[in-house]
Amino acid sequence: MTEQQGQQSWIQQVRQRLSTPSPSRLPPNDAREAAVLVPLFVDAGELWTLLTKRAESLPHHKSQIAFPGGGREIGEDPWAAALRETEEELGFDTRQVVRLGELDEAETPSGFRIIPCVGAVPSALETNINEEEIAEVFSVPLLAFADFRAIEDRIVQIDGVERMIRVYHLGSRQVWGLTARIMQNLLHRFGLELPEEEE
Repeated sequence: MTEQQGQQSWIQQVRQRLSTPSPSRLPPNDAREAAVLVPLFVDAGELWTLLTKRAESLPHHKSQIAFPGGGREIGEDPWAAALRETEEELGFDTRQVVRLGELDEAETPSGFRIIPCVGAVPSALETNINEEEIAEVFSVPLLAFADFRAIEDRIVQIDGVERMIRVYHLGSRQVWGLTARIMQNLLHRFGLELPEEEE
């Protein structure tokens, strides 16, 4: 199998897993519409994703690990918003992104409803980050999120209500909140998700 055939093969497999069943959407509400790009690439036969650490100076979700993305502008569909924001934050030509599908829509306590758009990117992607928004960009193999030793289910209080959240420990970094929920949804699609502890 050639390298190009191998790439087409994994892209087709991911598209199939993302399309059946169709991703869920939230009922209409007043939350601001947003989108993120979930970039995937294959390196050494393994599937990887690209994540960012948001800048300390941002008004929302500062210093958190996140996928690139942001609010949708008037008339923008989720993909247009995800690609525009990714280009603004990471400085690479998003014409290189191959659309693979979408994940379930999710809400944040800060008032956003977000559609994750999954796209294939080149494995040797060169970025030029916008330091006003992004402190760091790094790659992680998906299997790192499927390792039970990296997972903590933690009880936290959100708006006075106790909730169980999943935290992924990746070395010195912690992935939680919306990004962790998106990752759980992606792993579930790929049959890699580990079960959540009972609340």
